[in-house]
Amino acid sequence: MSANSAESSLLLEVVLVKAGRTKIRYEAELLDDDGTRLAVRAPWAGGSVRDFGFVRFEPGDVFTEYYWRDRWYSVKEVRDSTGALKGWYCDVARPATRSGAEVVVEDLDLDLWLSADGTDVIRLDEDEFAQSGLADRDPAAAAAAVAALDELESLARAGDFDTLLA
Repeated sequence: MSANSAESSLLLEVVLVKAGRTKIRYEAELLDDDGTRLAVRAPWAGGSVRDFGFVRFEPGDVFTEYYWRDRWYSVKEVRDSTGALKGWYCDVARPATRSGAEVVVEDLDLDLWLSADGTDVIRLDEDEFAQSGLADRDPAAAAAAVAALDELESLARAGDFDTLLA
């Protein structure tokens, strides 16, 4: 199904799960779903400012989020309230599932940040990932997660990141 038609916008609920618990859920507008990748748009769901040091997420920011059913990550394009691109925040996660109006994504702790100008490529939360015990509980999933982070970093450093979102 494509959401790029004149039909009224469809709202989905994005559910982020971490360590077996729902971390956050929020409504997002479905932009497109081709059966493999789906794209949604939503305002910053955090409520208040979250300063990571390298970027601030704040009320008014808009996230265009891309989820795959066959890849171990999601990519969130982040723009401020004026539409200026801040960068891309990538979550390493199990492939997304969609059931009706709900998209569920299981966060696996690893993340990557790519700044709008492409100069900052930052691997995040590798310590949390190591402490999660996933490598012991599910070695295949842990290997897929590390490979996904490596793939994202490689694309970002090569300047090929936009091919993911085309």
